[in-house]
Amino acid sequence: MKKITFAIVGTGIVGERIINQLQKNDGIEIIAVFDENKHRLSEIANRYELTVASSYDEVLSLKPDWVYIGTPPVSHASLSKRAIAVNINVLCEKPLAHDALDGELMAKAAEESLVKTAMHFPLMYSPPVRHLMKMIETGAIGDVVRVELSTYFPHWPRLWQQNPWIGSREQGGFTREVFPHYFQLMYRMFGRVTITEHNTVYPNDNALAETSVLAIGKTEKHIPVLLNGLTGVGQSEELSYIVYGTEGVLKLHNWAELSMAQKDRPFEILTSFDSINTLVEECIAASQDEDAFIVPFSEGLEIQRLIDQLLAVQNR
Repeated sequence: MKKITFAIVGTGIVGERIINQLQKNDGIEIIAVFDENKHRLSEIANRYELTVASSYDEVLSLKPDWVYIGTPPVSHASLSKRAIAVNINVLCEKPLAHDALDGELMAKAAEESLVKTAMHFPLMYSPPVRHLMKMIETGAIGDVVRVELSTYFPHWPRLWQQNPWIGSREQGGFTREVFPHYFQLMYRMFGRVTITEHNTVYPNDNALAETSVLAIGKTEKHIPVLLNGLTGVGQSEELSYIVYGTEGVLKLHNWAELSMAQKDRPFEILTSFDSINTLVEECIAASQDEDAFIVPFSEGLEIQRLIDQLLAVQNR
């Protein structure tokens, strides 16, 4: 069977994770890697024995089946549209774009083409998360009465994710970097979320990203949603996504630990989950015109609009 080919554009920490995922699948071949940071590019190419492309033009000329775009958000629209224009499928890092205007251009380009688009939302390919979604769908906790997301960071940028843009107000911040994972999960579980009120706090330095977000909203079926994000606090990093129901509560803690509580009983950690396809396997399926569990640009745009609302100028 012919291997599905990928080119990697952007060799940051997350880009390196994608390379690792791709190289674990025998049905995939990485035919090129490119980054404007030549030192990092050389380091990654040597570490994983990959062929270096000298430019993005060269990447496109190689005609990979997929191009992964792991660059800063401000470049996602231009790089994606160029790939789509020459009929190359695009796997894009989240958030979709710098803002919803760019996101609309990306979604429109994809809609008017025959290419497949997907986004890197790792939570969607996590067995505990898929189990959480199934339990909600089957009514395991009764009627859902509230959804809460709380994120606390002692440092932003996080110590393992230091780069020139991740802490900037223009392209970085936890609202762009962390919230989208959970917004996308909410969208799949409950449909479109509307923000009704929010307060976003920024530092005095106009170059730096937000330090606090508090917001309330609602789902399409009017389930209340509470969003809470805070940086610079005296504790370890902690993330929790909680779905409250009339008969039970489900909590996803620090990305991967799923627990459930029932009335008058404490939380118990769940450990038995069905196996599911990886993002790489779903991209292969999409390439072969099979049904695939991927997040297209049109869905990424829904998440981008939420990000834009929370970072709106009038709340700075």
